[in-house]
Amino acid sequence: MPQSFWDSNDFAVFSIDGLDQRMEALQKLIQPKFAVSGEHISSYLSSLGKGEFFPHIARHARRTVNPPKDSWVAFAPAKRGYKALPHFQIGLWGTHLFVILAVIYENPDKKGIAERLEKNSKVFTTLSEDFVISGDHMKPEASYISKIGQDGVAVLLERLKTVKKAELVIGKHVTPEYAVSMTDTEFLKFAEQTIDELLPVYNVITG
Repeated sequence: MPQSFWDSNDFAVFSIDGLDQRMEALQKLIQPKFAVSGEHISSYLSSLGKGEFFPHIARHARRTVNPPKDSWVAFAPAKRGYKALPHFQIGLWGTHLFVILAVIYENPDKKGIAERLEKNSKVFTTLSEDFVISGDHMKPEASYISKIGQDGVAVLLERLKTVKKAELVIGKHVTPEYAVSMTDTEFLKFAEQTIDELLPVYNVITG
């Protein structure tokens, strides 16, 4: 029987008490999987003609007290950093797995990005009904685009233009149960397909 890519223990990492203990489990269980998926997906993104993408595994190096509540590998067309650029992420919270496109607060072009998305708002209607959107990458909650509609998206875009800490996160969340049901091949295909659907949004964002 094919082995699943993710394991229930991966999600349980975020329930471990203590910074050192959680980081040890994160490094042992999750980061090797981020390395595998990071290599595969950065190669896949690079093949799409949008530049050469590089994986960036979250190290949580600045933490001294509070253990991380989530972790991720990010993908951007830059070797040295990704936070100032629109980027893709694969990651985990204790509650779900996510594959997302993110514009976070370090991005210097948030106003321009919001204006481009406002002018091309139909790009959101091409996404399937299971896509979610959020204005804060540091919170696990997100809303289904199909439920909040164009008006809800417009509120998030207006906030992206006017609020310094505002962000935009779009993608898919899946439950731990669904995540652990996927084999290596199935998970990587799921990630590729999610990115494929997000590419029209990425194209608008990057102008």
